[in-house]
Amino acid sequence: MLPTTASLPSLPEIIDGLPNISGWESEVLDTVNHDRTVFLPRTNISLDNIKATFAIALHMHQPTIPAGANGELIGNLQYMFEHQGEGDNHNAGPFAWCYSRMGEFIPELVNQGCNPRIMLDYSGNLLWGLQQMGRKDILDNLKRITCDSTYQPYVEWLGTMWGHAVVPSTPIPDIKLHILAWQHHFAAIFGWEALARVKGFSPPEMHLPNHPDTLFEFIKALKECGYRWLLVQEHSVETLTGEGLKDKHLPHRLVARNSQGETISITALIKTQGSDTKLVAQMQPYYEAKSLSRFKPPAIVSQIGDGENGGVMMNEFPSAFKQAWHEITPDSDVVGVTGTEYLELIAAAGFSSDDYIPCQPVGQHLIWERVSPKNATSNAVENIITQLKQENPQFHMEGASWTNHISWVEGYENVLAPMNELSSLFHQKINTLSHEDGSEPFTRSSDYRQALLYNFLLQTSCFRYWGQGTWTEYAKTIYERGKNLM
Repeated sequence: MLPTTASLPSLPEIIDGLPNISGWESEVLDTVNHDRTVFLPRTNISLDNIKATFAIALHMHQPTIPAGANGELIGNLQYMFEHQGEGDNHNAGPFAWCYSRMGEFIPELVNQGCNPRIMLDYSGNLLWGLQQMGRKDILDNLKRITCDSTYQPYVEWLGTMWGHAVVPSTPIPDIKLHILAWQHHFAAIFGWEALARVKGFSPPEMHLPNHPDTLFEFIKALKECGYRWLLVQEHSVETLTGEGLKDKHLPHRLVARNSQGETISITALIKTQGSDTKLVAQMQPYYEAKSLSRFKPPAIVSQIGDGENGGVMMNEFPSAFKQAWHEITPDSDVVGVTGTEYLELIAAAGFSSDDYIPCQPVGQHLIWERVSPKNATSNAVENIITQLKQENPQFHMEGASWTNHISWVEGYENVLAPMNELSSLFHQKINTLSHEDGSEPFTRSSDYRQALLYNFLLQTSCFRYWGQGTWTEYAKTIYERGKNLM
């Protein structure tokens, strides 16, 4: 049984025109911090005759931009609908369909006797944008497969950063705030019981920090917020001896050691290959799983792709998705799973996280072979990082992602400097608000929520992904407004 949530208040989805992203921190943490199984009591899968498994996730995101009628904050999807003649904005309708269609595909397949699985990762920006547009049809479709107990065994939501911020360059004090904000927003839309089932995490852009202190704080925040595992890009991690992963289809234990020598770890499922939405759209993980040998525990092919981008995802995915599930019969030795379901199944079979293969972010072996963890200090670690950068221009502490051809730092000082400044101003404002007397938590005030929102919005990855120009101008506008608010 999951935690009892009946006594918790029903959360408003929108407060003073803003998404519900703060104010009920203690209730959120009480809800998510439990050790009960989520999928195991209801799964219809037995590992006895299973050779291999696969898990696919759809990543959905649209940024929030200051481009409404009078410069109001709106979702980019709304802008696309309102400016159909610009660029690829004619895809607004197909995108909206992509955000909604799992709410139809899953019931259809289940009613046909299939046993489908899907994991969903929606950014906070996108969820708010759908609310702003009044797209109740999309949200109701998602609620159907999230809240109706008939469909819960087939769908797993993954948590993420509310504002689609790439973790390595997010100010450390804001990492946990993003994680908590998404949990707030999700609970407000889908309910407390649905939130209690969210145990896996999907980092935006699959971007994993490799700086020891940033990684440590990230994993610490995830565990404090009740997460049990995260999805990790295979090329963003290495063995503890600095080599590439050999058993990428088995669960790993991601080890984080900070500059003080403290360690923490969390389970990682390895997302194979690079960023190619076609891999998911054509159900490649299923066909790859069919080619694997039998292991104990059964291997898992984990893959995530943008759920709306590209003609293959928009047009070919529906038929490929349905065909795969119709091919999988009750006597098939390859089955689809969700991440938490898989981990609970192998745990029930006797495998614990202590059995998982340890790994660490790429490049950390070079640090720890020169700095003894027993004698580690911040100065010692930073000095070694400086030395390594001087010796090898390719060495960096910017993290790694599925888009390694892009630096999220180099060339973006005009965004990063204001981003860090706004974060600093925000935390100064927090100190002021937290000392005010009030009957409710200060995080429930409109001043706090609005300041938090602008802090998050400036950290959205799109303001760096798309290069200089319109998107950095959006960032500049958000910064100016946020600074005035602070």
